[in-house]
Amino acid sequence: MAAKPTARTCPKGHAYVKSTDCPTCPKCEAERAKAGFFIDGLSAPARRALQSAGVSSVKTLAKHRERDILALHGIGPSALPKLHAALKAAGLGFKP
Repeated sequence: MAAKPTARTCPKGHAYVKSTDCPTCPKCEAERAKAGFFIDGLSAPARRALQSAGVSSVKTLAKHRERDILALHGIGPSALPKLHAALKAAGLGFKP
């Protein structure tokens, strides 16, 4: 059963309506997607998971173990090939 939609306002002042408990503002998320991210093609949950973990560049990503990144909520198996490709393109790899 879906929750009743509620009107909300994010810290940036965007007004939106959500029927889940997800706190993400869709307008802020669209702005982040337009601004780009260091790895193209990642899903929004994967992007947010990396940002929350402080991973903002390929060099920062290389400081983490693959299993630790995979354990982040929002990172799934489909994100791993993209992460590996970005690391390989930079001549890096996950921390052993």
